Amino acid sequence: MAQKRPCVLSIAGFDPSGGAGVLADIKTFEMHRLIGLGVTTGITYQHESRFDGVDWLPWDSIAAQLDVLLERYTISAAKIGLTGTTDVLSKAIGRLREVNPQMHIVWDPVMSASAGFRFHSGIDGTTLEHIARSLSVITPNWTEMLELVPGDWTATEAASRLGAWCAVLLKGGHNDAARGYDYLVTSEWTRSYRPKTTAVHAKHGSGCVLSAALTSALAEGFPLHRACLRAKRYTTRFLESTPGLLGFHKR
Repeated sequence: MAQKRPCVLSIAGFDPSGGAGVLADIKTFEMHRLIGLGVTTGITYQHESRFDGVDWLPWDSIAAQLDVLLERYTISAAKIGLTGTTDVLSKAIGRLREVNPQMHIVWDPVMSASAGFRFHSGIDGTTLEHIARSLSVITPNWTEMLELVPGDWTATEAASRLGAWCAVLLKGGHNDAARGYDYLVTSEWTRSYRPKTTAVHAKHGSGCVLSAALTSALAEGFPLHRACLRAKRYTTRFLESTPGLLGFHKR
């Protein structure tokens, strides 16, 4: 089957409001003129300001969705969001790497819902290293970074430790000292991305949108630092789009 546009895959939870998870990722992919594909890891019961719970899908159901897509499409890049366990996360990464060892894989480590529901506690260091070494980029926010690499250090210092294994885009929306500044950390260097404007509105799913936009830019062939810049610009337009918690996607 001829593909005129790159195919990009989201492996994440289903949010019926469309603000986060698979639906938000697909919206972002399509706005980048890519073919968006989705695999659901769990059904959530939520909208932009309320979270009632989640039913996780077993790995066999996730794998069945994934395999039928991998057999049909050549996938340029994949984003992984909400998963029920680190075992599911590891298996999903392994399946993608089996099909294409060079595929860009972005992990957005969703630890809790913005409405307050908690999904995961910390991941042990050995498991985290194993996962990170199989990824292209990890995109934690300030709080998630400190949970992933707990210790007596700042989020940027924690990102540097994690950056020894794979690139880290540290999202700055939760950084009270320099709100909106993002940091791209690798084993060799660190770049900062200042916000174009602070006149933005909080949005449900903004972290999903940023990581999906980054995945899109990598699929389009941009180098990592340019992909992060493009993703930040896209997310800023999303944050500016409405005063409410649900945003509009703008190219």
